[in-house]
Amino acid sequence: MASSLPAPRLVESGDGRQPHRREKGGTGTGPSPVNRGKPGSKHHLICDGNGTPIYVLTSGANVPDISRALDLLDGYRPIAGRPGRPRRRFVTLLADKAYSSADFRRACRERGTEPIIPRPKTPGIKGLGKLRYVVEQTFALLHQFRRLAVRWERRLDIHDGLVSLACVLICWRRLVRWTNGSYEAV
Repeated sequence: MASSLPAPRLVESGDGRQPHRREKGGTGTGPSPVNRGKPGSKHHLICDGNGTPIYVLTSGANVPDISRALDLLDGYRPIAGRPGRPRRRFVTLLADKAYSSADFRRACRERGTEPIIPRPKTPGIKGLGKLRYVVEQTFALLHQFRRLAVRWERRLDIHDGLVSLACVLICWRRLVRWTNGSYEAV
């Protein structure tokens, strides 16, 4: 006698099953604290002083920023560019109050990076907003790609691939403007 249940669809990651159409979200999603508990995700970003994205992580909307901070700091490859051994760490790290904790500050100093993070329930560091604007501008550039601003993909690997492609396009646009001032259609 044949079973009326469909055969499970196999994938390479997770528990071996893809989410069904009726199941909301997917991997890397969680209930949003600001959108009535609907499943959502958010991006954690590290960029250089010019706003060029270096490393992006995706997590559930309900995951605190501080829980992914060390993954973000340790996740990127060495940065080449100058003669000699490529730099592995930044000299300074600017972050907002969501990343403020004594353990994270200590971990940054152990890695040779000086954290500049305002403490919670304080007025903040004067002039830090001008520097944080670079990161917010990079988030705006990343989310100008509509597939990233609202996540439609259930599979995290596809979404991360689109995030990587968006970062490559942002870097390419900056490189072309830096080299000759404008770019032609290829």
